[in-house]
Amino acid sequence: MSFASCDICDANEDKLVSGELAALPPVFQSYGAQTKFSGPATTLKAFEDNGMVRTVLETPGNGHVLVIDGGGSLRCALVGGNLAVLAEKNGWAGIVVHGCIRDVDEINACNIGVRALAAMPVKSIKRGGGEQNLRITIAGVAVSPGDWIYADADGVLVARQQLH
Repeated sequence: MSFASCDICDANEDKLVSGELAALPPVFQSYGAQTKFSGPATTLKAFEDNGMVRTVLETPGNGHVLVIDGGGSLRCALVGGNLAVLAEKNGWAGIVVHGCIRDVDEINACNIGVRALAAMPVKSIKRGGGEQNLRITIAGVAVSPGDWIYADADGVLVARQQLH
């Protein structure tokens, strides 16, 4: 995987101005063995309920990045070690959580990339709620299904199309 988020921004200043390319605010922590990942977004809106997260990660990821709008909640984790193992096994490139994760050591042992606001040991409640494949907003940035996510040590970018 050869990209650098800084180079993408430099080469696409016009897209930054037009909104076709955006950077998530620098509030996300890096977890997982892959510090750099990219792929088309699969979106999920799930507030303090990770039942749908498991359902989505049980499907083939095909190199996609699961982007979860958890409403920025810091009260419970939406992704833990078991779900990270499931994501790795099913071919997901990464997970971006606008919320928390838990089981950090287990997630860090998985060969995927994860970005989240923080770690929180409290698990979420499974009520079966959530919505998949809709336009969501993560930390003020809109993400639509199929948008391209680029994450590396410098940050996370959201692009309306694949960029080289």
